[in-house]
Amino acid sequence: MLVTAILTPAPEGGFTALNPETGTASQGDTLDEAMANLREAVELYLEVFPLKPGGAPLVTTFAVCVDA
Repeated sequence: MLVTAILTPAPEGGFTALNPETGTASQGDTLDEAMANLREAVELYLEVFPLKPGGAPLVTTFAVCVDA
């Protein structure tokens, strides 16, 4: 099953990883570690709450105005 991973640098170092299809999140000191930890979290989630096959997610970015 192909799922989505969103990785962002964590303020304290390392990376936070999120899977939006399941709402699971994890972290790691490196990108590889964060991905491995997220994969494990998603697999455990799916053992209890299987997902129905659906279309591929659309992931994009957008700009917002922020007054400093």
